[in-house]
Amino acid sequence: REKPPPKRGEPIEGKPMIPLSLGDPTAFGNLQAPEVLSETMVSLVRGAKHNGYGNSAGAEDARAAVAKRFSTPHCIYKASDIIVASGCSGALEIAINGIVDEGDNLLVPKPGFPLYQVLAESQGASVKEYDLLPSQGWQADLAQLESLVDARTKALIVNNPSNPCGSVFPKEHLLGFIDIAARHKLPIIADEIYGEMAFEGVAFHPLAELAPHVPVITVGGLAKQFLVPGWRVGWLMLHDPVHALDDLREGFNRLTQLIVGASTLVQGAVPRVLCPEAGSADAASLAASDQHYMTTLQDNARFTYERLKGVVGLTPVEPQGAMYVMVHYDPAVLPGIRTDAEFVERLLAEEAVFVLPGACFGAPHFFRIVFSGPREKLADAFDRMEAFCMRHREEGV
Repeated sequence: REKPPPKRGEPIEGKPMIPLSLGDPTAFGNLQAPEVLSETMVSLVRGAKHNGYGNSAGAEDARAAVAKRFSTPHCIYKASDIIVASGCSGALEIAINGIVDEGDNLLVPKPGFPLYQVLAESQGASVKEYDLLPSQGWQADLAQLESLVDARTKALIVNNPSNPCGSVFPKEHLLGFIDIAARHKLPIIADEIYGEMAFEGVAFHPLAELAPHVPVITVGGLAKQFLVPGWRVGWLMLHDPVHALDDLREGFNRLTQLIVGASTLVQGAVPRVLCPEAGSADAASLAASDQHYMTTLQDNARFTYERLKGVVGLTPVEPQGAMYVMVHYDPAVLPGIRTDAEFVERLLAEEAVFVLPGACFGAPHFFRIVFSGPREKLADAFDRMEAFCMRHREEGV
């Protein structure tokens, strides 16, 4: 007698859960923070000099280190241009809360990180979604984007490299965003938390470097690049060549007082890991750690794309950076599965593989995979995914 399929959440004999849903590169334990960072934290704890409260906008040496690390020839930051926050999400919260009032709107990408909408709506504002096109490697439909601008639009958010898409915009495309912002006198919020995580052969361009006449508020942090998402230190970087943000600066600084600043202990490590002395042992160790990390991600991205593009009913869009790939499923090939939410729920119930539905990001008939885990886990998950798709294809034949 055939057993009924397991219900959602029930363990499946012989199939341990494989979670490919959470954007946490430390989830499986195969990737670790750089040794220099770990050693620095141990020393700071023992030194007992970073246990008290600090400046709510960030320690001066941490702000100076961020400014030095991310300055470019055409975008020179000072420490006063940097605000340290509780993670990149905290930096986004400060940026969005400081810009919008009730009734305003922000332009955000679709597919995109859902926190943008949550933060806007918490202030009584709303979002207007501009389309990213899978047929064009997730580049934006710039004409459609510009058509969304109205009198209550207060900023344009650009996420590059993208979560959830894993795409990296070329320079010419970024200039298109900047041209629209300039025409409509909009500041840009550049979410570049994955900014130094573009794959080999793909150029990442900091948006502020390309914007000599447009204010850009760039957000980033330690979380993903240094494999410490739980440590919660991020930052805003203010590039304001036209002095459009003068009034906002004070507001941003006041907003930091709501949580009395980010972890003073973790901030103590920022100068050493962001700005190691050239030619030093620290610099060499950090470079080796980054090389291992990015090689792992790039190899896993290639493996994921090549493996899934051969699975019936699935079409991945090749990633260029970060740790994500978006995969389209074809309901015409898998006729018993009507929505991406149903695909995800049934995959979890039948194969114990957990991915996120595209509906989380505004992308119907897609799902997102995080490919930072060990290769053997990915291979097992994709074998189960293929068996799932074959089984449901046969049901429709």
